[in-house]
Amino acid sequence: MATTKTVLEATLDMFRAQGMTTIFGNPGSNELPFLAGLDDDFDFVLGLHEQVVVGMAEGYARVTGRPALVNLHAASGSGNAMGALTNAHYGHIPMVVLAGQQVRRTVGQEAMLASADASLLPAPLVKYSHEPLAAADVPRTLTQAVLETSTPPCGPVYVSVPLDDWAEPALADDALLAHRSVSSPGGLTDDLAQELVDVLDGAQRPALVVGPQVDAAAVQDPAVFDAVVSLAEKTDASVYVAPSPSRGPFPTTHPNFAGVLVPGIRSVRDRLDGHDVVLVLGAAVFRYHRWEPSTYLADGTHVVQVTQDAREATRAPFGRSVVADVARTATVLAEGVRDRGRRRGEPGSRELPAARTSPEGMTGTEILEVLNAHVNDTVAYVNETTTLDLDYLERIAIDRPGRYHFPASGGLGFGLPVAVGMSIGDPAKTVVATVGDGSANYGITALYTAARRRTRTVFVIVNNSGYGALAGFARRMGVPDVPGLQLGGIDFVSIAEGYGVPARRTTTRAEFEEAYQEALVSTGPVLIDAQVVND
Repeated sequence: MATTKTVLEATLDMFRAQGMTTIFGNPGSNELPFLAGLDDDFDFVLGLHEQVVVGMAEGYARVTGRPALVNLHAASGSGNAMGALTNAHYGHIPMVVLAGQQVRRTVGQEAMLASADASLLPAPLVKYSHEPLAAADVPRTLTQAVLETSTPPCGPVYVSVPLDDWAEPALADDALLAHRSVSSPGGLTDDLAQELVDVLDGAQRPALVVGPQVDAAAVQDPAVFDAVVSLAEKTDASVYVAPSPSRGPFPTTHPNFAGVLVPGIRSVRDRLDGHDVVLVLGAAVFRYHRWEPSTYLADGTHVVQVTQDAREATRAPFGRSVVADVARTATVLAEGVRDRGRRRGEPGSRELPAARTSPEGMTGTEILEVLNAHVNDTVAYVNETTTLDLDYLERIAIDRPGRYHFPASGGLGFGLPVAVGMSIGDPAKTVVATVGDGSANYGITALYTAARRRTRTVFVIVNNSGYGALAGFARRMGVPDVPGLQLGGIDFVSIAEGYGVPARRTTTRAEFEEAYQEALVSTGPVLIDAQVVND
């Protein structure tokens, strides 16, 4: 997907696609590169004061029902417009305010006509405000602004763009921005539901990418899980879990389950290559983590997102988005799609991969294999082992809603306290928390509460004597000699016993399995310090 377009050209293509070719403004020096690059199909409406400019834009939006585009001059012009922006804010007027900024490298110097902390300037009168961190992100940011302002509740948005960004080269993927749309009808209408059904029925090789909103809905109504399974079976779709999953939204033993998407742009692109239609249900598009430079999609791959989160919908860099209830959407689509009559096997028939082993000692995947050997309906899992985040849903039979939980932001300190809270909230459950030895230190005092409340919680410290996930990232980034990644000498058994939690250290699979089985039948909390090698 080669491109020779500039940031300005890519942005104007997007504005045209959104029907935003009328611009209200009062120009200054920072805005000249943008205004000079406008083509003849753009109509610049001059106002002699910024309050009048914003007022005219509000009148235009009220009459046309479409978002208005406003061009203002840095901090001074934006300040002059604030009185009228108050009306636009409380009137829920769709309006994109595009403010000129000084040359990017001088912004931090607070040069003349630079807007210091530009994104904070219009708050709280806008629903979205941003200054892109790089020129390459300008077209995507402005696309998000257009979609954000017109997604209920409507309201003005603000984007500050350094004047030299416009001449920089655009990304090849910016061509996808002209095709972005967000539908937010206040519910899944019959027409929209039929449109989604038709898209799936017309696909040659569809895929589903499911996310945490599916599992959250299924906890309230288990029939949602069944609906997603039925949708996958009837369309013969491969089902992937969206990158960086915080919950388990699809049965991992189902033959249509195709695994967890690795959270890198290239990895997702390559995994979805060959699918002509990808329905993303209840997830962001996409929560990447690893930096893998690549185009987002292979040619011929089209993405439709259904999410309950309007901000997830507006910030997606590609695809069509629909803001709707995920539970109802899953049910309606499962009932409406054509049954292709192909089944990949019986539900629950997917074989889980064997654990990786090492002559040097027990591996993390051996721990997961032991956990999977003792799955039952009374057990739920909390995972904060970032070295095993891609393995967990591949290797444990998660076939019920609410069974798997992982920190949604990746912030450490999640596992131990969340597990204790879950045990208090559902005393009938046994909560198994696998936590890395590095992250355990962030929430270790949760053991105090577990001991006092006698929670049915099994804490498994997956102990590789270091920040294993960071070490893996360091290798991939070509910086293997990073200080501070090795740990050692932390006696988790003594720490747990000091808090009143019985504990045991294991170094082999046999020792761990014995300790784990004993922990599952305990009437109170237990900690296992499982010594592992990196595999």
